[in-house]
Amino acid sequence: MRCSISFLPIFIGFLFSGYGQDSLANPLMADPTIFQEDGTYYLYGTTGDPKMGKDKGFLVYTSKDLVDWQGPSGPSKGLAMRKGDAFGTKGFWAPQIFEYDSKYYMAYTADEHIALATSSHPSGPFKNKEKKDLQAAVRQIDPFIYFDDDGKKYLYHVRLTEGNRIFVAELEDSLEAIKPETLKECISGELPWENTWDSEWPVTEGPTILKRNGIYYMIYSANDFRNPDYAVGYATSDHPLGPWTKSKNGPFITKVILGINGTGHGDVLEHEDGSLYYVFHTHFDDSKVQPRRTAMVKLEFSDGDEGHEEISIDKNTFRFLQLKGKK
Repeated sequence: MRCSISFLPIFIGFLFSGYGQDSLANPLMADPTIFQEDGTYYLYGTTGDPKMGKDKGFLVYTSKDLVDWQGPSGPSKGLAMRKGDAFGTKGFWAPQIFEYDSKYYMAYTADEHIALATSSHPSGPFKNKEKKDLQAAVRQIDPFIYFDDDGKKYLYHVRLTEGNRIFVAELEDSLEAIKPETLKECISGELPWENTWDSEWPVTEGPTILKRNGIYYMIYSANDFRNPDYAVGYATSDHPLGPWTKSKNGPFITKVILGINGTGHGDVLEHEDGSLYYVFHTHFDDSKVQPRRTAMVKLEFSDGDEGHEEISIDKNTFRFLQLKGKK
């Protein structure tokens, strides 16, 4: 099952690490996610640091307290998954890590297709001996596998068809194929905040699903990631397959709120007391997109319409992740 992260109460006293500081201080991960087991936190994402090379696979960093990070810590020169051990030759993006059926899984994007690799340990090595992808008639990226309370499994993902559009389908228990009759489109970029460049290829991507009080929340990002207006919003539904209703309040993580360009595409961390946090990426600084930087912020929930809570953030908890001994 997907792991809930026990988030230690360490946000009190966090120091803002400085937008645009020396990149050596940060694990430069886009599309980040964190997995926790036995007191160790594992950070994965789309590798952005040019010193680490390009299209080699997925790096992993580790931490005991979510403050100081070490690594890269994977068994293959820092890599949790190495190109050649699983499907894909380039474009290793947006991993998700979870435990299922006594194995650790990495759902990820490569060559603009979705694939699964497995390992006996969260740090890897993750492998797919058959080197095959999840078959589909179109290009698809940004997988998020959700395990519902009734045991059903769902693949949320982005299909590249007339824009980046978010879809969902129920998965077979093996996780190796979807049930095609269940495939449904969830959302696309139709609102003004979701396409501020008025692009002919609108983008919604990076879905994460959580459930609260019987309501499903889809947290997603919109706009091209290179756009300073890249932002995070959410939609709600009474069922994993939808239909989905977008928040009337628009995005809740934006450059307007945080004063930082390119805020988006991350994952949710669950505190042991039920509080939730979002780990995501930003542009490197005001003038440069790459390499993107990894950050965290606490989520807040308040009463909304029709029994659906409204999501916002406590911007005072925002911080960039920092490598141990680096400032």
